[in-house]
Amino acid sequence: MSQFQNVIVKAPATSYVNGLTTSDLGTPDYEKVVAQHHAYVEALKTCGVEVTELPADEQYPDSVFVEDPAVLTKEFAVIANPGADSRNGEKEAIGEALKNFYNKFYHIEAPGYLDGGDVLQADNRFYIGLSERTNEEGARQLKEILEKEGYEADILQLKEFFHLKTGIAYLGNNHLIVAGEFVGHPAFGDYNQIVISKEDEYSANCIRVNDYVLIPAGYPETKRKIEEAGYQTIELDMSEIRKQDGGLSCLSLRF
Repeated sequence: MSQFQNVIVKAPATSYVNGLTTSDLGTPDYEKVVAQHHAYVEALKTCGVEVTELPADEQYPDSVFVEDPAVLTKEFAVIANPGADSRNGEKEAIGEALKNFYNKFYHIEAPGYLDGGDVLQADNRFYIGLSERTNEEGARQLKEILEKEGYEADILQLKEFFHLKTGIAYLGNNHLIVAGEFVGHPAFGDYNQIVISKEDEYSANCIRVNDYVLIPAGYPETKRKIEEAGYQTIELDMSEIRKQDGGLSCLSLRF
């Protein structure tokens, strides 16, 4: 995997506690959200990246999840078209921020919808998940863009997971973290799979950032498996992020 130089994050708004969620874990504690987000940013800096922190946007409670409005490669940015009406406007601020880093942009256009959380890059190949937030037209548009730019892209129908990256992560060196419906999935047969058990499923959403893998705290089995595969880990408390269906990958754009 090539090294990441830059990461974009966005401060959590006080409205975050009223954001969209399918979880039944209760309302987030805003002070804790801020502390957990700060720890996340500090961990990213440990990984040797330049962090750009965008100001909070009260209008968009879920806008701390910056991964969804864009898909980034080394050469170009794709401004997505988030599938939830209340989140669609988040793409404007992300598009503006990315102008500082990219000259080449593509856009997913309606009636296509796409969330970045449904897109996984594994070296030269992308996997795009069809979910409640990403439809076939949005996935098709992204596949076309990626293939035009020399990448490969596969579209997969999700059955259980909220987003594709809820249950899968690529660590580089052909190592893939898989949970739930992705265990034994034919699309991923060529990878060395690190299988996460049902009860530890949340920890499948982890991120490799240069020399480290960031993982949610409280999953010793996942930590052990990742370290046995040769990676250093940083554990982060994700309790308040999880309450809003969020995971480690959702909180940053890495490029």
